[in-house]
Amino acid sequence: MADPARKICLEITMTEKSVPISVIGDGAWGTTLAVLLAENGHKVTLWGAFPDYLKKISHSRINQKFLPGIVIPKGVVFESDLEMAVTASDVIVFAVPSQYLTATLQKIKKFDYAGRSFVSVVKGIDTKTFLTMAQLIEKELGKVKVAVLSGPTIAIEVARKVPTTAVSASKDARFARQVQALFSCATFRVYTNSDVLGVELCGSVKNVIALACGICDGLGFGTNTKAAVLTRGLVEMMRLGKALGADSKTFTGLAGLGDLATTCFSPNSRNRSVGYELGKGRKIKDILASMDAVAEGVVTAKAVYRLAQKLKIEMPITAAVYQVVYNQKNPQKAVAGLMGRTLKSE
Repeated sequence: MADPARKICLEITMTEKSVPISVIGDGAWGTTLAVLLAENGHKVTLWGAFPDYLKKISHSRINQKFLPGIVIPKGVVFESDLEMAVTASDVIVFAVPSQYLTATLQKIKKFDYAGRSFVSVVKGIDTKTFLTMAQLIEKELGKVKVAVLSGPTIAIEVARKVPTTAVSASKDARFARQVQALFSCATFRVYTNSDVLGVELCGSVKNVIALACGICDGLGFGTNTKAAVLTRGLVEMMRLGKALGADSKTFTGLAGLGDLATTCFSPNSRNRSVGYELGKGRKIKDILASMDAVAEGVVTAKAVYRLAQKLKIEMPITAAVYQVVYNQKNPQKAVAGLMGRTLKSE
């Protein structure tokens, strides 16, 4: 019996011609989006950095390491040659960890990418330049068409067709709508937004706050504590956004509060899980060594902490997370430090 959700996905995209799309990155999110796009009727190429692992996925049609239990449709083709993946498609979706995006872009600069459009689903801020991922794409590839897809999107839930919403943000309103049409289906509803910077800041900084919420869980605190961290964390996100010129409304929308709540509360959130282990007393190097996936908040904490210092912005929760992750500060003392700060109005 045909999957009714998939049938509706195809009906929604009937007015859009099949588009050749390459997803760069075979992690949980990249694989999930490759499956979604293929089910929407598009010709999808999925690139991964490790050819041997790609062969395993191609044979089994399941990405056991990052997305177990989800069958990858035959419409997804696997490619280990980055140049072949880029030149094979009209739309390139970046789904690599943020710390690898610059190196990936520098390789792509050597290829013929003229006329291609780019979508970033990478959440992070570069630790050296403080650029967002869309800004990095423009820095390395020049004046290309770029959109950002972000929001409260836990990969395994999207893959299981749990109703989900996201935001397509681009300076080019027409391209934002095109991306909206490419990804939207019965179980994945995409809104558009013109505030690219705000959407990216939300998607990046919320991972740092999720680490803090995870630490609180690991310490055995309750909902009161997590609600406080989430709420005051949102204030920190908005402070940074205001300083950099983002739209304040973005931070209370799907890309901001929506993504923040999901990442802070979901048991499937990698960042919350890393924070949980830190709260339990494990060392960050041991936690990361035991993971296949990447918790973006670990690297982002360094970037946001340094950026806040540069801009002279008060971000105490971010600073506390940085101290726990990078200076091995005792999590209990970090919380005590936050609670003991000078009293003030909200």
